[in-house]
Amino acid sequence: MFGRKNTFVSAKPQRGPRDAFSETVIQVVDDIGPAVIGIKRTSRARGLYDGAGSGVIISPDGYALTNNHVVAGAGKIEAILHDGSVSSAEVVGFDPDTDLALLRLHSKGHHAAELGDSSALRVGELAIAIGNPLGLQATVTVGVVSALRRTLRGDSGRLIEDVIQTDAALNPGNSGGALVDARGAVVGINTAIIGGAQGLCFAVPSSTAKLVIPELMRDGRVARGWLGIGGQTQGLSRALTRRLGLNAESGVLVVAVTSGGPGEAAGLEEGDVVLQLDGEATPSVDAIHKLLTRERIGRQVELNVLRNGARKKLKLAVSTRPEPKAA
Repeated sequence: MFGRKNTFVSAKPQRGPRDAFSETVIQVVDDIGPAVIGIKRTSRARGLYDGAGSGVIISPDGYALTNNHVVAGAGKIEAILHDGSVSSAEVVGFDPDTDLALLRLHSKGHHAAELGDSSALRVGELAIAIGNPLGLQATVTVGVVSALRRTLRGDSGRLIEDVIQTDAALNPGNSGGALVDARGAVVGINTAIIGGAQGLCFAVPSSTAKLVIPELMRDGRVARGWLGIGGQTQGLSRALTRRLGLNAESGVLVVAVTSGGPGEAAGLEEGDVVLQLDGEATPSVDAIHKLLTRERIGRQVELNVLRNGARKKLKLAVSTRPEPKAA
């Protein structure tokens, strides 16, 4: 009992293996995080700091996707890379209709992310958002795919189709960042939040980006058809739709005809109601937009219109829509 010294050894808790959920998120962040960039823009007029956003590098030679609204009208664009270095960048092309823009970083040898197949997503699937909210570099939030095939009104006024809804938290500055699935593929470009709501966030699907990217690389824009009219959705009475044998209870009322445009050449008049285009019902302005794809440019289409209570068929040569101005 004499000369014996008591010693107390604090036992260090042994850490067990991480759960499968954490391991999945960690692996995705390790794989995709280096491809996500911060975007800093300066104004064209004053040359001062004018806002920030996010982007994701999609090729080792420095092509990156972001939102059109992040870079529209910018005088100078800089990309903040994962390691903190800064690269100047230029806008290769932009598409306000899908709120996507393609950048080219003036540096090479980048870690690139893979664009996945957004059409294979299922509601309830894991969704991981990586971006730079409020300038906080490489921020990760996790949620699920809340809904699919939503529509969202873009800056140009057209609807963006098949938008992904997620509850992965997004904040200002996340725009243009990556929405990633559990396999580490980018399935969306984060684009919008609903102000005043929680858990209502949206991303442009990767399937849309895959269609847009080749045209942005080649032409700097996406070619879409144009009728040269101003229109608004016009409801039709049930009696009229039955009499005319229509499947839709609305059409597109022509409220303006552009001088020298395809509509004027085809004989469209203010007050006409466009009912069909090439046999496809046109119950809304968005329905017409959806039909005016690149494939119809330069072709003659048949318009079925209502004029003074009677149906009339017109032939119209679809032309390329005038190039939209950057915001």
